Amino acid sequence: MPGNRIGSIRSRVIIIGAGIGGLTAGALLAHKGYSVLILDQAIVPGGCASTFKRKGFTFDVGATQVAGLEPGGIHHRIFSELEIDLPEATPCDPACAVYLPGEDTPINVWRDPQKWQEERSRQFPGSEPFWELIAALFKASWEFQGRDPVLPPRNIWDLWQLTKAIRSSTFVTVPYTLFTVGDALRAYGLIEDSRLKTFLDLQLKLYSQVSAEETALLYAATALSVSQLPQGLFHLQGSMQTLSDRLVSALERDGGKLLMRHTVESIKVEKGKVTGVVIRNQKTDEVWTEHADHVVANVTVQNLVQLLGKKAPHGYKQRVQKLPPASGAFVVYLGVDESAIPVGCPPHLQFMYDANGPVGENNSLFVSVSRPGDGRAPTGKATIIASSFVNLDKWWGIDDYEELKEHYTNEAIAHLAKFFYLKPETIIHVEAATPRTFERYTARDRGIVGGIGQRLSTFGPFGFANRTPIKHLWLVGDSTHPGEGTAGVSYSALTVVRQIESQKTSSVG
Repeated sequence: MPGNRIGSIRSRVIIIGAGIGGLTAGALLAHKGYSVLILDQAIVPGGCASTFKRKGFTFDVGATQVAGLEPGGIHHRIFSELEIDLPEATPCDPACAVYLPGEDTPINVWRDPQKWQEERSRQFPGSEPFWELIAALFKASWEFQGRDPVLPPRNIWDLWQLTKAIRSSTFVTVPYTLFTVGDALRAYGLIEDSRLKTFLDLQLKLYSQVSAEETALLYAATALSVSQLPQGLFHLQGSMQTLSDRLVSALERDGGKLLMRHTVESIKVEKGKVTGVVIRNQKTDEVWTEHADHVVANVTVQNLVQLLGKKAPHGYKQRVQKLPPASGAFVVYLGVDESAIPVGCPPHLQFMYDANGPVGENNSLFVSVSRPGDGRAPTGKATIIASSFVNLDKWWGIDDYEELKEHYTNEAIAHLAKFFYLKPETIIHVEAATPRTFERYTARDRGIVGGIGQRLSTFGPFGFANRTPIKHLWLVGDSTHPGEGTAGVSYSALTVVRQIESQKTSSVG
C-alpha cells in the first residue's frame, strides 16, 4: 500500500456528503489504502446529481449533463485511476439551443468549433474579436488547469503545485485577472449589443451563477468554451445516477463504506485540528462520535460553518456571512407522451421570455429532454425537466408556500407549452421542486444550488480553498474552485486527495 500507512495502521477519513465530490474523494482515497467512511442524510447517493423515479420515469434531480468524459477530461482521468469503466454517454450537439425573447430560431451552441464560429458570426455580427479573446484565454487556462494547480494556495506545498503549473503561455491570462465579461464587452464596443448580452447572461448564469456583467472573464472563458471539441458536454445513458453508482462500486470494492440516512450533526475540533464527527442514525435516532484523522466536507461553505459551530474560525465565518445572496432553483419535472416532443428536439434548451426581465424567476428556463432509449422514460414516453433560478427569500417564512409552488408550476408549463405540445392528454406526471425541496433532500443550507457566484472576489485565486483554516479539515464541492458541475467538484476532490497524500498522515497524525 502507499505511504499513508504506518505498520498496519490506516489513516481514517470521514467524508460528509455523498455528492459527486464526496464520492470521488472517497473512492480515490480508498483506492490508495485509506480507511474511508462516507455519510449522507439522503436516501440515495449523488446529491444534486442524483435521480428519483415516478410512474416508470427516471428524473435527474438537478445536474443533467456532464463535462470531462473525453480522453484527458477529469472524469476520464479519475475513472482510469480507479480502474472502472466510464458511464455510457452521447455528446450533446448542440450543447444547447438558446431561444432569445420573441425569437423562433435558436442560437445553437455547436460542438464543432468551426460550426460554432459560423453560428455566432451569423448571430452576433462584429463580435468575433471578443470570441477570439475567449478562445485564447480558454486555451491558456485549460492547459494550466490540466497541470493540476492548487487554487487558492494555503501553504508551501499548495504554492509549489501552483508554481509548477505555470508556463510562459499562462501569462497571457494575467492582464485579464481582474476583468469581468462586461469589461471585455465594453473594450470591444459590444456592451450595447443586447442580443449578445442576453445570450451571455443566459449561458453564464448556468455556470457562474451571475450575469455577464459580474462574471470573472477567466472563468467565463472556460464556461463558454468547454462544450466544443476536443472537450464537450455529454448526455449519460440511463441517468445521472450512473456516475455516482460507479463511484460507490469503486469505493466499496476498495474497502470504503457508505452509510445513507446518517446525518452528521457537528464536526469535532480540538486545538485547531479536526478529531471526528458526531453522527445521528436517522432510522434509530442513535447518536455517537466517530474518530477521524481527516474530515472531508462535501457541503456548502455555509453548511460547513454551521457544522463547526463555535469552533468555526472567526475570520472564516465572517467571510461566509458576507457572501452575496446565493441562488435557489425552481424545477418542474414532467413525464409526457413522446408526441409532446417536437421532431429533432435537442436534449438541452434555454428559453428567455421577457427581454426586460432578469434571468430566472420563471422568466427563463433551462430545459433538458430525454432521448428515446436513454433509460429515462418507457417506450413512447419522454421526460422534460425545466429549471429556473429563484430568489431564496421568496420561499422561506411564507404562509402560502403551496399556492406559490402551484403558481410557479403552472407558469412554467405555460411557457413550455409554447415549444412543446403540452395538453392534458400528453402530460402523464407533473412534479415540482423548490429551494425548500432541495434543502429537505440534500441538506444544503436553505436549498442553495450551483455554488458560489464566480465574481472577481470569489473565483479561482480569490475563491474558497479546499484546505480550511482547521488542520485536516477539507472542503470539496461547488463552494470551491472551479466550483461548477460534476467536473468542477471532481477537480476539487482530486485536489484534496493530493493534499492529503502529500502529508503522508498516519492515524496518529
